[in-house]
Amino acid sequence: MPRRTLNRRTFLRATGVCVALPFLDGMSRAQERRPAAPKRMVLIGRPLGMHTPFLFPDQTGRDHAHTRYTRILDSHRSAYTVFSGMSHRGYSQGHHNDIALFTGAPPEGIRLNDIRNTISLDQEVASHIGRETRFGSLVLGGTLYSWNRRGVRVPATHFASSVFRQLFIQGTPEEIAREIRRLQDGQSILDDLRAQARTLSANLGPADRQRLDLLLTSIREAEQRLQQDEAWMNRPKPRVNVPQPTQIVGPGLLLERSRQWYDVVHLALQTDSTRVISLSLDSQERPIIDGVTLGHHDASHHGQDGTKIEQLAMIEEAELRAFNGFLNKLKESREGNETLLDRVMVMYTSNLSNASAHSVDNLPILLAGGGFRHQGHVAFDRRNNRPMSNLFLRMLHQMGIESRTFGTSTGAVSEV
Repeated sequence: MPRRTLNRRTFLRATGVCVALPFLDGMSRAQERRPAAPKRMVLIGRPLGMHTPFLFPDQTGRDHAHTRYTRILDSHRSAYTVFSGMSHRGYSQGHHNDIALFTGAPPEGIRLNDIRNTISLDQEVASHIGRETRFGSLVLGGTLYSWNRRGVRVPATHFASSVFRQLFIQGTPEEIAREIRRLQDGQSILDDLRAQARTLSANLGPADRQRLDLLLTSIREAEQRLQQDEAWMNRPKPRVNVPQPTQIVGPGLLLERSRQWYDVVHLALQTDSTRVISLSLDSQERPIIDGVTLGHHDASHHGQDGTKIEQLAMIEEAELRAFNGFLNKLKESREGNETLLDRVMVMYTSNLSNASAHSVDNLPILLAGGGFRHQGHVAFDRRNNRPMSNLFLRMLHQMGIESRTFGTSTGAVSEV
């Protein structure tokens, strides 16, 4: 008969007295159990779409014939899925939908002068697992993609060099003590603000109370972040044997910045400094690529001009090669019997499909890693698109978060 296992923390309780049990045989198996391998999520958004005729294969499944773009990812054929026929249905044409790329908010909430956004996928995950790491999440690259539960934008870090310092540069004892005092001062200020706001609330009308409630929610979130920061302050940061990156500025250095971001993201994941990352790869400029004479924005608004489309393809191929290098790093990093790519789900997408037409249908969506049953190419109806939020819901389930809905989902994708 199998022996029941007991938790070492089990107590006998009677008449107000607690007595800890001694170590018993039934506890041995519980002691042998190891925590589940951590799962992680990286969301990468590109604001200028992708030339999907060069991305979407004609066939479905793993054995699809390569397109111009998927050929670049051939070494990861068994570890990615391209989705066609997915979008956030009902959104109006235009760039401004980038604010809802990872929230899937109802279309009526994404009007230019009446934004009522919802929580983004990365922040939903961070709300469940963020306390397990030094940083609950990283919001990188000046992104518009990350929003809290009340639809308030989460601030981003704009430079990889700054993120590297936060992750890996240990302060002196004096600097740490000064930072702890700063955190404690911040908490006391927030306590005063909260008390004052509650007193004020009694004298406000419904609309003002709603605005004040939003402020109180932001205060509570700030308090939680301060508490988490303070808890980690005296713990040494991980050491990495790589030089601190320099701040890349100047025109034409698009690909260099992307590679730098990928390197820092890989280090953050490898050291388990965070398990949730969103990254915006804004690319308006003309990258330094042989044969490319147009800026990315100009090439993406090609008007079906074949010469411009070719320039666009060269830019997007270079970006996909940088992305493939990131996947290579994840695959080469081992965690026990698995690779980091097995444990990190990576989504690479955009809020536009054809930037030239400002189209928001049939979005370019590539999902890699994360332990999914990858299918190479999954095709849905390109006229009546499947809600992208259905894929978000599936990703939440893969992270062990059993949400019933997310955004405008109608059910979880079952194909991967």
